[in-house]
Amino acid sequence: MIRTLLSILFSALLVGCASQPTPPVDPEQSWAPPPLPEAKPQQIVDGSLFNVNYASSLFEDRMAYRQGDILTVQLNEKTTSSKSSGTDFDKDSGVSMPIPMVWGSSGESSSLEMDRDFAGKSSSSQKNMLDGAITVSVVEVLSNGALSVRGEKWIKLNQGNEYIRISGILRPEDITPNNTVSSQRLANARITYSGEGPLADANEAGWLTQFFNNPLFPL
Repeated sequence: MIRTLLSILFSALLVGCASQPTPPVDPEQSWAPPPLPEAKPQQIVDGSLFNVNYASSLFEDRMAYRQGDILTVQLNEKTTSSKSSGTDFDKDSGVSMPIPMVWGSSGESSSLEMDRDFAGKSSSSQKNMLDGAITVSVVEVLSNGALSVRGEKWIKLNQGNEYIRISGILRPEDITPNNTVSSQRLANARITYSGEGPLADANEAGWLTQFFNNPLFPL
């Protein structure tokens, strides 16, 4: 009976050290390209040789200015952060009190001493770098002329899927002549790089490991 209980407990510990599989991440509908607005009939002005609706530049590509237009975001993200803190204190206290003489006996003394000390130190550092390109769509043209963009890219590998999502607001003036913009020019930028599969599962701790690493754990 004891061997059976020990076998069950050992199996439970092994399962706890394994990572829990995450549900597959499918493309969300909210990240789908925005529907194109209905085309309005163009008014052709008779009697003129130039029409702005059909104009195109000979030296640069047409840049994104309208809802549904696409442009390429160059990912140039690099962040480095570090933080350290330390606390150390020590406090000693003592009390000495003589014992009064009773019946002519020699006086003795008693003492009480207390010593308290605490030392703590913590440090953390993080470094991230993201380089590449992703093509996004203009989902909305704001009242001030700024463009709200959003897009995602999925890459299917032999060991799982990886995806990158990006959204933000940019100025049309920051778009280069080749219809690209740096990610450092995006306001309220939201960049997500993640995936699912065996490689992603290997980076997740098991539920038993998470239990012992919980801040509420007494040890």
